[in-house]
Parts: sequence; C-alpha cells; structure tokens
Amino acid sequence: MKITVIIISLFLYLVSANVLAQEEISKTWVADLGNGNYKNPILYADYSDPDVCRVGDDYYMTASSFNCIPGLPILHSKDLVNWAIIGHAIKKMPEHAVFGEGVNHGGNVWAPSIRYHKGEYYIYYGDPDLGIFMTKTKDPAGEWEPLVLVKEGKGLIDACPLFDEDGQVYLVHAFAGSRAGIKSLLAITRLTPDGKKAIGESKIIYDGHGIDPTIEGPKFYTKNGYYYILAPAGGVSTGWQLALRSKDVFGSYERKIVMNQGNNSVNGPHQGAWVDTSTGEDWFIHFQDVGAFGRITHLQPMSWKNDWPVIGEDKDGDGCGNPVLTYKKPNVNKTHPITTPSESDEFNTNSLGLQWQWHSNPKAWWYFTNKEQGCLNLYSVPLPDDYKSLWDVPNLLLQKTPAPEFKATMKLTFKPDNRFKGEKTGLVVMGLDYGVITFESAENGFIISQAECIQADKGNKEKINAQVNVTDATVYLQVKVNSKAQCEYQYSTDGKKFIKLGNTFQAREGKWIGAKIGMFCLRPVKGNDGGHAEIDWFRIDK
Repeated sequence: MKITVIIISLFLYLVSANVLAQEEISKTWVADLGNGNYKNPILYADYSDPDVCRVGDDYYMTASSFNCIPGLPILHSKDLVNWAIIGHAIKKMPEHAVFGEGVNHGGNVWAPSIRYHKGEYYIYYGDPDLGIFMTKTKDPAGEWEPLVLVKEGKGLIDACPLFDEDGQVYLVHAFAGSRAGIKSLLAITRLTPDGKKAIGESKIIYDGHGIDPTIEGPKFYTKNGYYYILAPAGGVSTGWQLALRSKDVFGSYERKIVMNQGNNSVNGPHQGAWVDTSTGEDWFIHFQDVGAFGRITHLQPMSWKNDWPVIGEDKDGDGCGNPVLTYKKPNVNKTHPITTPSESDEFNTNSLGLQWQWHSNPKAWWYFTNKEQGCLNLYSVPLPDDYKSLWDVPNLLLQKTPAPEFKATMKLTFKPDNRFKGEKTGLVVMGLDYGVITFESAENGFIISQAECIQADKGNKEKINAQVNVTDATVYLQVKVNSKAQCEYQYSTDGKKFIKLGNTFQAREGKWIGAKIGMFCLRPVKGNDGGHAEIDWFRIDK
C-alpha cells in the first residue's frame, strides 16, 4: 500500500511539475507549437535584416544592430524555429565610427550577411557613413577578428559576399539615398581571394527605379548554373520580395516577384535569407515591420519552380508565394528544446546577459557585475554637456522590447553620492519618444518621477507627469506594456503592492529600430566620482 501511495504521489508531482514548466514557457512568445508545427513570427523581437547560414546541422543568424553595442548579435538554432543568443561579433565600434562620445542613432551596422567558407565564418555589413566592413572567426560563439574596411564609400550598405566555386569572390551591395544621393540600385564588385578588399569600382547590375523602387538588402547565391540575388523592393512596410537571376555574375539579370503580402496580415514582407537543411529542404527567413516592437522575424517554406524560387504558400500556382502564419516545422536531423532568446537577468554571474546592449561604445567603468555580490552595479555617469534628454545619453543599458505584451520589473538599491543631489537611476522605454520612471536623490530622501519626452529625436525636453517622495533606498520599478505598445509605470517599496504613477505612455520605434527597454544611472555634475545603483534583478513576464 505504501509503495502504491508513493508511486501515485510521484506521478502527481511530475504532472504538477510539467504543468508549471508549461506555464513558465507560456509566459514568453513561443513559435514552436510542440505538435510538429510552428507559428510566425519565430522571433517576436527586433532582429531586423536577418541573415542565416547553415554548417552541418547548426544554423547561425545575425541581424542589424545599428548604434547598439555590443553589435552584430549571433543566434544559434538546430531547427530554424527555436533560437538562442550565443554572442556578438562586435564588442566595440571603431572610434572613428561613433563620432565622439554621443549616440550615433541609426548609424553604424546596417543589414549584415553571414557566410561560412573554408572553415571560417564571415560577416559583412555596410556602415552608411564609412563603407563596407568585414569580420570573421572560426568559432561563431567566440571571439571575432577586428573589423576590416573592405570598401570605403559613403552610402554603401547591405553587403553580401559570394565565394564562387572557381575561387573568385564577389560582393553585392545597395546604396543609401540619404548618404549616396541615390538609391534603388544594386551593384557588384570583386574582392581579393581573402575577402578583405574590394578590387576596382562596383558595377551597377540592377536599376529598380522603374518597377522596384527602394530595392535593397540583396543576398547572393548560386544554383544550377545561375547567379541569384534575392532582394526586397517597394519599401519596408509595403514591399515585396524579388529574385534576380543571371548566367553571368555581372548580368544582365532577369527579375521575378517571388513573395508578396497578398491577402495576408504580414506586411512587407522584407529582406532575409535563403537557407537549406541537411535533409534537402529550402526555407526563407525575413522580417516584418510592426512599429514600436521593431522588425520581427518570420520563417517561410521555399521551393523551386522552373529555376525560380517560390517563397511562402503559392496557392494559385503563379510562382509568387504569400507568407504563412502557421506551418509544419523544418525536417532536420536534430531539434532544439523550446528555446527563446534571453530577456530576464538575475545578475548572478560575472557578465551581463547577452541580451543587453549600450546605446554607444561603453566605458569600462560604467558597470560592474560580480556573482558573489549577485547584482549589477551601475555607476552614475555625468550628463553630456549639451544634455536635453535621455536621447543624448550613451550609457543607457537596454534590450529589445519583447512582444506582444509584457511586464518588466527591476529591483534596485540606490547609493547616491552625498556631496550633491540630483543623481538618478530608472527604467525607460526608449524610442523616438520615450517614457521613464526615475528614482532620484533629494534633500530628504528620494523622489520617484514618471516622465516622458515626445519627439526626443527633435531635441525636445522631458515633461514630468507625476512625482512622489519616498524614504526607502530600495525600490521596485515596473512598466506594463500592452499589445498596442501603451506603457503604464508603477513603483513599489516592498515588491508586493505596486502603485501606478503618471500617465499612460505610447511607445514609438527608434531610429531604424524598435523601442528598447532598460536602465541607466546619471549624475548632474562632473567630477572624480559619484554614486551607483545596485540592480538586484531585471525580470520580464508576459
């Protein structure tokens, strides 16, 4: 009898544990439906301009990072549906790429490509102000080599190499109208055999001004004797996906629309990557622009018809597919457990979680993590000389805004410098507009404020909506974000009772990126030292 009771109790415990595990998983956006199917987006976060390569049974993705540091995130998957962040290819931008100590909003790393060639992984990207850069490594989760300027030039963007079978190396790229003075063109240049330098001038191989305006984001491939360039046109939120093909690398190229929105909720759909599986299937990863939540990542089935790719579902058989919302998962040799990129951070290690990025090149003294202490120390950084708002502040420690709705809570203890008042820390949702809840040192304790800055990118200043005085140095700051990106800010002194403060804030996207969420620590005066905030944890619940 006792054995039976023990067995039944163990069974009930395992069932309960499994339910709890499923509830924990359900708090996050999960693309893997667990029944052999998946739903789009596969990543409900701002991994814009994604590109993917396969090596054996492993898939590696990178995406645009613009001014955010570390840059060029590296994600890994075994099945193209479940992804985890494993590192970054850029720890710091070259000093000549950040233009002083400010924030180069929307600059630096545009639309990268990742390729594997002779035992090494290569990433190319365009910096719209400087030219095309490359970095490489033998271990995508490890250290990447210093950046190399492959082709200098203003307005050269969206670069992708092709390591041809005959040993030749080529590079296709687009043009940024804001810098180059012209757009809607694609060009190809030769590279040296090591892929480090362009040879001669680029040759225009496609003009999209007539029927494919704003063609950009090209990806370069070969198959069955053809050179293929897959590229979007028509604009980020309104465009279509093209395929160009030619028997000669420098053209001329035939053109065909191979995916468009059709009668579908997936607007765009915009640039991405063709990737095959070791079992012989073809897939296409692209993004969709959803405003404040950024450019989210989709996975589409892909097939070939008369030497043209067909992306998505082609129900009418015209060779042009439409995006799928749910579909059977890729047939791969190995599968991941259900996995999503990291969001919450307990700060119990000697490193920041891989989800965190600064708004510009960080200085070594801005933060300190220590697993023995079990918290993140954010040291107060003097405000910039021309300070107007947080838009100008480089020491914002942020991550991508998860979706479609979530709650972010951080527990902190503030230890300001007693020599002056006005040091502050806080929780911010950052974009062209931003909303924030701050915790500031005052004459008699602390002030918690909820504020917002509308059109921060235009130089406007913050407006304080509400304030409250508290005496506790330890507080909990929280923001709730709904599916319309509307934000409500709350605070607590005990972690149990949360009190709403201020107005509902409508989040907006940033400069080419989705809104980001995170923290900061600032002081109003310069000097040799200041206080700091001890961030115990930062948690995302959905």
